[in-house]
Amino acid sequence: MQELHTPVLLDDILDKLVTTTDHPYVDATIGGAGHTYPLLEKYRSLRILGIDADEEAVARAARRLEPFKERVILRRGNFRDLTSILNDASIAAIGGALFDLGISMYQMSGERGFSFQSEGGLDMRMNQDQELTAFDVVNRYSFDRLKEILEAYGEEPKAGRLAHAIIEARKRRPINTARELAAVVETVARRRGRLHPATQTFQAVRMEVNRELESLRAGLDAAAQALIPGGRIGVISFHSLEDRIVKETFRYSPLLTVLTKKPIRPGREEVLRNRRARSAKLRLAERKGETHDELQVA
Repeated sequence: MQELHTPVLLDDILDKLVTTTDHPYVDATIGGAGHTYPLLEKYRSLRILGIDADEEAVARAARRLEPFKERVILRRGNFRDLTSILNDASIAAIGGALFDLGISMYQMSGERGFSFQSEGGLDMRMNQDQELTAFDVVNRYSFDRLKEILEAYGEEPKAGRLAHAIIEARKRRPINTARELAAVVETVARRRGRLHPATQTFQAVRMEVNRELESLRAGLDAAAQALIPGGRIGVISFHSLEDRIVKETFRYSPLLTVLTKKPIRPGREEVLRNRRARSAKLRLAERKGETHDELQVA
């Protein structure tokens, strides 16, 4: 079966993340197991705890990882709760952790409103059990709050005009689908090259719904606490807000040594194979206690 989600920067993860197989690793966003499957294939004694807030993702990972089921534990949850998830799985310490912060292609092609072309309802929840949805954000937030999240999470220069357009549109009737929201955005913002005018708005709404930046800070802190000396954290981010948090967390953590002064970027061939990779950045850090040479990044 063809996988919809192609793992980004896979060769770098395979070569640079694993320093020991004596302790289990964490794939904090297991998705379709795009990174976990080849990690288990390459390192024959590696054990991995896979986590995802999306129930469907956990089910997909379980099916794909059936050949390695003796070395895999899967848990549904948000990586901000990593400490309690580790406790529940009776894991006292981890050898490493991977955070791939991208949206899976099966989520983008589904009916939860992640894509501007979707006729599905405005949902955008990773965890379908939580109450807040994109519909709530778009149709119930005040002008000031909408403007704030568009500026902070979308880095949208026309945040005020977009918030006003959304308020006016929902006065006429609720904005029910992703396509309807994209149409409202297009009345204000124009396409910037290949970037759809609604890209930053959708990013902002999704990040608000899922509390993504708060979760990232908490997850990275928990992973650093759980790492054994010499264990590594790898984070693949796709936009500047995430990358900034990762960079600052790694730099200022008293527990970590930064291994990548500059992020690792995909090469031209990978970008040609997978357009989604073009904005990816990988940063790595290591738990203090053992010394390894800083990774050389071209």
